[in-house]
Amino acid sequence: MTDIIEKLYRTGNLTDSELRALINTDDKDVAELLRKRADETRLKSYGKKVFLRGLIEISSYCKNNCLYCGIRRGNTEADRYRLSREEILSCCENGYELGFRTFVMQGGEDSFFTDEFLCPLIEEIKEKYPDCAVTLSLGERSYGSYKHLREAGADRYLLRHEAASQELYSKLHPEEMCLDNRKKCLFQLKELGYQVGAGFMVGAPFQTVEHLIADLRFLQELQPQMIGIGPFIPHHNTPFSEEQGGTLELTLRLLGILRLMFPRVLLPATTALGTIAPNGRELGLQTGCNVVMPNLSPVKVRKKYDLYDNKICTGEEAAECRGCLQRRIESAGYEIVSERGDCI
Repeated sequence: MTDIIEKLYRTGNLTDSELRALINTDDKDVAELLRKRADETRLKSYGKKVFLRGLIEISSYCKNNCLYCGIRRGNTEADRYRLSREEILSCCENGYELGFRTFVMQGGEDSFFTDEFLCPLIEEIKEKYPDCAVTLSLGERSYGSYKHLREAGADRYLLRHEAASQELYSKLHPEEMCLDNRKKCLFQLKELGYQVGAGFMVGAPFQTVEHLIADLRFLQELQPQMIGIGPFIPHHNTPFSEEQGGTLELTLRLLGILRLMFPRVLLPATTALGTIAPNGRELGLQTGCNVVMPNLSPVKVRKKYDLYDNKICTGEEAAECRGCLQRRIESAGYEIVSERGDCI
C-alpha cells in the first residue's frame, strides 16, 4: 500500500483499483504515511498558513427536501429565520475587526434572497472591505443570477455536488432535484470566473467505495479551487435519523487523498469533522487541510441553522469561536493568517 501512496504523492493520480484499495484500507501505518505526505504537499504550496472564513448563516428557510438535511422543507419542527441586511453587515463588521478577510454567506435555497437584495449588499461589503473576499453558498440559481452576483463583486461560490453518481444522488434527494443541473451550475460558475467549491458527504446512506471514486473523478473533471468534504451526521427530524454517520478515519483518508490529487486546492477542516471528534479539525489540518470556517452568525440564530445533530459552537460569540480556533490551530502546529487566502 505504501507504493500506492508514493505514486499518488509523485503523480497526483491513481487507477480506480488503486483508489479502491487506498479508500478501503484501515491500516494505521498506511494512514500515517498518507497523513505525512498530505501535510508535506500542503506545506509546499501554502506553508503553515491556515485561512479563516467567516461563516454567516443568512437563512434557515429552504425550498428543497434533501433527505439528510435538518433544514429540509419537510421538517415542520425547524425553527426558521432570515438575517436582515443590517444583521449581515454587522456580522461583517465584527468579523473584520477579528481579522477575517473572507465572508461566507450561506443559507438554504430561500427565494427571499433575490438578486435585488443580494447585489447591493455584496457591493456594500466590497466597498467597505476592499481587501476581503465575498463567498456565496446559496444553492442552485440561474446563470443570469450567478452572473449578476459575480458582477456585484462575489468572488467565490460553494456548491457541494454531494454525490457525483446519479444512482446515489437520487437516493439522497427528492425527485425534483437533478444531478445534471447541479453539475451544470458548477461549470457555469467556473465559466463566470468564480473561485468554485464542490464536495461531498463521507459515509452517506447507501454510499459505496465506487460512489466515492465517482466523486473523485468528477472533481478531476471540474478542477475546483475549493473542495469541502465532511462526515455525514444524521439529524433527528429527517428520514435518515437512524442511519449510521460517517467515520473520522474514512474522512481523514479522503482528505489526504484529495490533498495529493489536488495539491493547491483550498481544503477546509469542517465543523462536521470537529463535531464527530473533539480534535477532528486539528487532525484535518494535519492531513492536508488549510482552511477553517468559524461562525460569525448572531448567537440567537446559531442553533436554528440546524443541518445535523450536535453541531459544535452554536452558543459562542464570534470572538470566542475565533480565539478557540486560534489556540487549536497553533497547538496543531499551524498559524492563522489575516489574508483573503485565494487558491494559488
